[in-house]
Amino acid sequence: LCIGLMIAGWLPFVVYAVLIYFSANYPQTAAWFSPDAKMFRGFFERQEFFVFVMTVYVGAGLIANDRRANALQIYLSKPISRTEYIVGKLATLLFFLLGVTLLPAILLLLIQISFSGNIAILRQYPYLPPAILLATLIQVLVMACTMLALSSLSNSPRYVAILYTGAIFFTGAMFGALAAITGGTRLAWISITSNVSQVTDAIFRQPPSYESPWQISMLVLLGLIALSISVLERRVKGVEVVS
Repeated sequence: LCIGLMIAGWLPFVVYAVLIYFSANYPQTAAWFSPDAKMFRGFFERQEFFVFVMTVYVGAGLIANDRRANALQIYLSKPISRTEYIVGKLATLLFFLLGVTLLPAILLLLIQISFSGNIAILRQYPYLPPAILLATLIQVLVMACTMLALSSLSNSPRYVAILYTGAIFFTGAMFGALAAITGGTRLAWISITSNVSQVTDAIFRQPPSYESPWQISMLVLLGLIALSISVLERRVKGVEVVS
């Protein structure tokens, strides 16, 4: 199933690669599709669903399964620190998330350069490579840290998946309700996914999706990462044994 999810996560890449090919070889398609910073921003937006699914499928049981099997006591009784354990779990989840975000985005950029036969896109958008890297890291770190923190709270991967899904959709629904009441989107910082979108818009220098300042969204995301790290530190340390 994991391989199937990875393959599905690359379907948008295939579509974008084909569109880039046509734009490079058939100039008349430029009227409705043009490889630029907006295109890459749109690609990240379409990958959000696959990031969510991959985070739930891979991340829910990373720590919860160890808690259920009492494996944490075994791991932490060996010459392995709490930090090494957490970093190892984080690296596992990041590997899969970067596989459906950073890797296909970089390949799309290389494909655009290859098909066009020049680096005009880099001359026009010199910030594009670092924007791809930064936007990816922010998105996957927020989702991965949040999932690991929730995974450390339970020994049931299914319950963890429900918690994570609830956090994503509840904050989004709350923002939607408040937006309907206030008639504006200045409270977009309430939603986790809206914060990611707002910061990603700023990184790619695109018009913001919401009225909320992207700086506030960035602070919320950094706060969420810090909170997740704090939870991980407390929960993993709580079962450490001293030999």
